Amino acid sequence: MTTRTRFAPSPTGEPHIGNVRTMLFSWLTARHAADGKFFLRIEDTDQERYTPGSARVIVESLRWLGVELDEGPDHAQLAAMKTNEDWEGAADVSGPYAPYVQSQRLDLYRQHTDLLIANGLAYRANETAEELERMRTAAQADKRAFTFRRHMRLREDIRPDEPHVVRFAMPLTGTTTLDDMIQGKVTFDNGNLDDVVLLKSDGFPTYHLAAMVDDHLMKVSHVVRAVEWLPSAPKHLRIIEAFGWQPPRFAHVPLVLSEDGKKLSKRHGATSVTEFREQGYLPEALVNFLAMLGWAPGQGDEQNVFTREELFEKFTLEKVGASPAIFSYAKLDWLNGVHIRRLAPDDLARRLVPFLARGGVQIDTPDKLERLIRLMPLVQVRIDRLTKAAELVDIFFNDIATPSSEMLIGPKMEQHLSLAALRATRSALAALSAWSEPVIESTLRDLGVALNLKPTQLFTVIRNAVSGKQVTPPLFGMLDALGRDITLERLDRAIVRLGAN
Repeated sequence: MTTRTRFAPSPTGEPHIGNVRTMLFSWLTARHAADGKFFLRIEDTDQERYTPGSARVIVESLRWLGVELDEGPDHAQLAAMKTNEDWEGAADVSGPYAPYVQSQRLDLYRQHTDLLIANGLAYRANETAEELERMRTAAQADKRAFTFRRHMRLREDIRPDEPHVVRFAMPLTGTTTLDDMIQGKVTFDNGNLDDVVLLKSDGFPTYHLAAMVDDHLMKVSHVVRAVEWLPSAPKHLRIIEAFGWQPPRFAHVPLVLSEDGKKLSKRHGATSVTEFREQGYLPEALVNFLAMLGWAPGQGDEQNVFTREELFEKFTLEKVGASPAIFSYAKLDWLNGVHIRRLAPDDLARRLVPFLARGGVQIDTPDKLERLIRLMPLVQVRIDRLTKAAELVDIFFNDIATPSSEMLIGPKMEQHLSLAALRATRSALAALSAWSEPVIESTLRDLGVALNLKPTQLFTVIRNAVSGKQVTPPLFGMLDALGRDITLERLDRAIVRLGAN
């Protein structure tokens, strides 16, 4: 059987990182199989919660993460949504089971609903919201859960042309057992389950009908979804059984919790792909991190850092744990730093360009880009997010304000000693026949000995004078990258500033 998995989000806003983790599990399951296929289906049947632009954000998020689609909505399908969700950058994929937007498949859902009604497996109901609320209130008064069953209908002679919903007739007795790939065997008492709505009065299906119909027609082999859907699983199994279909394998992935043990939310930090992107995380790192939220390679394999290809090879749903996963921003930062250090210097430099622009550093010429690439060895080992690079490289592209006198005085040094150190440094560097990191380092170390200064003292004075900062890339590499002229000019300004006091 061909492995076919899907990501089926609702266009009601940016997908939460927990949904994205579930999507990745689905994608990795397809890529692990030699013949696997992964597709996107937009589940826009809840028109009241529909948010314009959401479908585009979903597709753009997948693209940034490096998630390729084998099938999905094409330009025409995106354009035909409630609001035009098409744009030039959308993937024009489609596939054999189009359309991949549920609002464009309404006739299919009506046909399947009619089939269930004809076979006595579903029924029409038209209880009002007020009537249902009274039933719910009565159940609460009797201290029992409210579950609507067919014998509770207030009217049975409902015409097809009058407003109504269609409910599925769940078995009244017995049990339904799900053999879940992650949660194991879970058995449900049918008597505790309600006759779920399949088709709403506006003609749109609920998830319970649309997802089951589409998963069958689109030949989905594995349904990977959040554990919150586990209570609905017996209803879905019974709906699938009512049509006489073979159910897919279900895998209900555990919750993602914050480090305080609560459900992840905005108060804990970023929660959407866009936010993580804006905060300087690499897609490679985020995919690596999310894949390990609840999954581990097992069998004594302690690997934590994975490429995409390694995840394709090793990931299986059988190795996903049933317990909630803990989202650690510290671990994500660490992984991000590791993946940053794995990038080629020119790749990292190009990724940094938009973040540097936000930090006031414009890399807008080929010469500046080439210079930035040469700076990468100084920066690459010192950042764990792309947003942190601007504060390290701005001194190479922008002039600095001359530091204050207080900043130019070294640790446990007086003003006259710091001034003498700056003058001696200026003379030693100006006399160099070659300007290179090894020569600069040797010269300054010898100078420190000659001045009877500890390295920390002399190097602090120099660093502050030429950068205006106390935290910079390594000193000798920094001076080499700044060049002779800029270094001497900044030293001259510092000498004037300190000598004037």
